[in-house]
Amino acid sequence: MAGWNPQRWTAKFDEQAAMFREAVGKADPEAKVPSCPGWTFTELTLHVGRFLQTSLEYLRSGSTVRLNLPPVPQDIVPLEYLDAQLALAAEVLPAVPGNRPAWTFSPASPDLAWVWHRRIAHELDLRRWDAQAALRELVSGDTDFAVDGIEESLGTLLAAKYATDVPPTAKGTAFIQLTDVPEAWVVTLEPGVVPELRAAWPGEETDLQITGEAQIVHYGLWGRLPLKTTGDQSVLSVIKLD
Repeated sequence: MAGWNPQRWTAKFDEQAAMFREAVGKADPEAKVPSCPGWTFTELTLHVGRFLQTSLEYLRSGSTVRLNLPPVPQDIVPLEYLDAQLALAAEVLPAVPGNRPAWTFSPASPDLAWVWHRRIAHELDLRRWDAQAALRELVSGDTDFAVDGIEESLGTLLAAKYATDVPPTAKGTAFIQLTDVPEAWVVTLEPGVVPELRAAWPGEETDLQITGEAQIVHYGLWGRLPLKTTGDQSVLSVIKLD
């Protein structure tokens, strides 16, 4: 997360949220979203609204325990619901300092607000991608933001898989090498242990190898684009987040 902070993530959120809102606003609500099997634009819109409502509550309240919010009313108007949450985000995100205590979702992340600033920015980026791809109006993303997204995926979200009732059991190592920027990482998986993410060492040998440009690897880890891989596919099935 070098060079990233709540202000930069908030600025990225504003950018991605505006594009997402534009896309869902002009889409047929019943049109399918191919990158989200089983979803229409209605489900996509409701998902983002609910995601924002839940995430922003941790920032707004500073709760250090997991919250259980009431379900979304069945008769809610999706775009109105989304707009209300986007308006709330515009107030909350810039107002909450990154070092404010707040419950977070991963055993690899501190219970601090900046984790939510980061997650909210990247979730809106992913859903913007889903909406624009469905409309065939996909806009190219930002390489530096994609690198940060890869680090979040491998260093925070992957660890969250190990906090579920049925954690992964695969064992092995993965080498991720970006081809357009110098970043490279190694992930170590061990059943019952939070995955380790670190910078790669020259000449390392691992069970799985992933190479590609930052944006391709970032969206590929989410199953949106094909990844160029060699080696143990059981390790790949764990580190992918789709």
